[in-house]
Amino acid sequence: MPITTCIFDAYGTLFDVAAAARSAASEPGRETFARHWPAIAEKWRLKQLQYTWLRAVMGEHVGFWQVTQDGLDWTLEAEGLGDDADLRERLLQLYWELEAYPEVPTMLAALKEAGKDTAILSNGAPDMLDGAVKSAGIGALLDDVLSVESVGIFKPARVVYDLVGQRFGCAPEEVLFVSSNGWDACAAAGYGFNTVWVNRAGDPVDRLPAAPDRQLTDLSGIPDLARS
Repeated sequence: MPITTCIFDAYGTLFDVAAAARSAASEPGRETFARHWPAIAEKWRLKQLQYTWLRAVMGEHVGFWQVTQDGLDWTLEAEGLGDDADLRERLLQLYWELEAYPEVPTMLAALKEAGKDTAILSNGAPDMLDGAVKSAGIGALLDDVLSVESVGIFKPARVVYDLVGQRFGCAPEEVLFVSSNGWDACAAAGYGFNTVWVNRAGDPVDRLPAAPDRQLTDLSGIPDLARS
């Protein structure tokens, strides 16, 4: 069945989640932080994700902004920077302005030119996603931005993936689902989507019931896969 709909995870897939820490590290007066920023970016992202999974299992849903703050607070304390309120505020501010990966606008434009529906499906809250999309200037290249807030549970709950068919009226086999999170790509494959894992770090495939159909190192090859 031909691909009609291309769905993208947001954070880490379209938007560079390390950009906030990297940008802060380049600012004057943050020389101490500059020595820590790669570890902080990595730990912040990991804790953010872990808190989504744990809250989903516990049935204790909060918005993605809360788990983003909680993950940062844990990380700053772990790195001995828990008392730096100015740094915390700056990092959270920059998270609303994350950079898109350089290939994103061209890739999305090619999909639209090919007549594909395009959308984000994200754990992010609607206002966070709106800020990121506007900051990256890609709003005109997306048909919709779908958030887990409409169902009140984080990915990889199946009801989140249901949102795609509900919005676009497509069968799972018509969907190309793209994520930089291996666990997300695996879950989407198990759901029935055609899946691409954007494996920028060269990590092994997660040991889960399903595996992604394809792996890429960036998003530039997505239009070709959507046409195949």
